[in-house]
Amino acid sequence: MMKLYIKQRIFSLGDKYDIYDANENVVFDVKSELFTIGAKLHLCDTQGRELYYIKRKLTFMLAQFEIYQNNFLCAAINQEFSLFHKKLNVESSLGNFSIDGDFFSMDYDITKNGNYFGSIHKKWLSWGDSYELDIPDSRDAAFLCALVIAIDNCLHNENNG
Repeated sequence: MMKLYIKQRIFSLGDKYDIYDANENVVFDVKSELFTIGAKLHLCDTQGRELYYIKRKLTFMLAQFEIYQNNFLCAAINQEFSLFHKKLNVESSLGNFSIDGDFFSMDYDITKNGNYFGSIHKKWLSWGDSYELDIPDSRDAAFLCALVIAIDNCLHNENNG
């Protein structure tokens, strides 16, 4: 099981995140575009090459995000209506995922095609949003980090348009 840590920078213009491994090495960097209609964020490697970008679709009620790789749509994230916990469905080129949150929207289980795939844990008290991501395979790390960034924007930055 691989652990990654996602930390939002709070004193920056636009949304920015640093993604670290267990040894506190930065492995990915995320920056938002300013002056766009709907959120648009870019996940890059340590050399600044874009691996994915995340785009919010303009919707009236429940949030929807898309993840692109090389301008190819590789995932659609849809928030489902739910009274007591947050739930998102993801249709992607890597399979179909379901993300189920607890009552406080702090812990999420990720299932892929109906099987447990990983988990996301949001820290309770931190400056900016901070997450721990547990995933089984490092080959999916960049995509799943993009997924966590989309989830953060979907569930915790709901006033961002």
